[in-house]
Amino acid sequence: MGNDQTRPSLDGIVLASQTLIIGGGIAGISAAVELAEAGKEVVLVEKKNYLGGNVSTFNNYFPKLCPPSCGLEINYSRIRSNPRITYYTGTSVESICGSEGDFKVSLAVAPRLINNYCTSCGLCAEVCPEERPAKLGRKSGEKAAYINHGLAFPMKYSIDPEHCKGESCGKCLEVCEFDAIQLDAKEARVEIQVAKIILATGWTLYDPAKLDNYAYSEYADVVTNLEFEHMLAACTRERTKLSRPSDGQLPRRIAFVQCAGSRDLNHLSYCSAVCCSASLKHALTLESEYPEIQSEIFYIDMRLAGRNERLLSEAEKKKGIRLTKGKVGRILKEEGKEALVLEVEDILEGTRKEEAFDLVVLAMGLLPSPVNADLPVNEHGFYLPDQAAGIVPVASCKRPMDVSSSVKDATASAIKSMPG
Repeated sequence: MGNDQTRPSLDGIVLASQTLIIGGGIAGISAAVELAEAGKEVVLVEKKNYLGGNVSTFNNYFPKLCPPSCGLEINYSRIRSNPRITYYTGTSVESICGSEGDFKVSLAVAPRLINNYCTSCGLCAEVCPEERPAKLGRKSGEKAAYINHGLAFPMKYSIDPEHCKGESCGKCLEVCEFDAIQLDAKEARVEIQVAKIILATGWTLYDPAKLDNYAYSEYADVVTNLEFEHMLAACTRERTKLSRPSDGQLPRRIAFVQCAGSRDLNHLSYCSAVCCSASLKHALTLESEYPEIQSEIFYIDMRLAGRNERLLSEAEKKKGIRLTKGKVGRILKEEGKEALVLEVEDILEGTRKEEAFDLVVLAMGLLPSPVNADLPVNEHGFYLPDQAAGIVPVASCKRPMDVSSSVKDATASAIKSMPG
């Protein structure tokens, strides 16, 4: 079966393998299973404490609007059943040196504080008195002993060292019957020798707090598109109703603000490629699941390609979805009122207007997630396709792309990087 190194036990040991894949999202996983099933030894490294990346937390993804289980579950099964794949979670790359055929990579494996004896019974979380603060991708009330939500792998508990009191509390030690709790675990160092390296570090959102005119830090009901995706996913999985953060009420009017941070010389000058498709997907999901909600998408240009174009044609037919060509200037709130007011220019009508909404979703721009190595990037920080021999960037760390394109690119790149 796939070798799980979530419990550090190889401190200082140099492992030899054929290919190292940095990034355990959908692209890295796709590359890993394709190489392993072709008979190659693979080491897969992910800085979070689970595989699956952003996709594992999605409600659905385009063009088919599939849930993340459509694609991830079969790949998790392929990982579990393939002894040629060794994966490290909670692991950061500290350095890369050498050349094709003889790369040496230093890894730092963070302590999970719960080892592989964990059966995911959940007793540690039940008795844990400490809570982690809510933030993007994390619900309020989550304990210091927690399990990753969404479709993450492995689905085992971890303990957050920043919010755990350690053995001075020790309640989790008292209830665990399998000696899975390791509160004294330390960070491990591992060195790996590989022939090839695939960079599949993925993407992260541009910081919405930098957009002062959209008041993200000021109003709870201004959220990013990724936060909104997580809200929809939680409703789907927990069979609850969508509610706005400020008061838990169902929003009646939702605004989607396109190019939030993208195509802006003050922030990101490039188009982030997937934002239009994502907002249309969200609006269509609302039309299907919450027909009482009215959605309005404010856009500069609708940029879709391939099969994603059908999302636009479907949205144009829906009574509950309005498409307004115009840039949102500011988001305000009138004193004593709950609604958010958008100042917007309607280009097609040739007017400037103010409209009130219960919830505003910012379609944020995408940034590449970097690795700790001196590798050539373009002016936007994305990895250049042409790296040193033996290093191959894939998917959204070299340019923004959707899930389908990422999987295709990762598969093609795996074949390209395949050692002889």
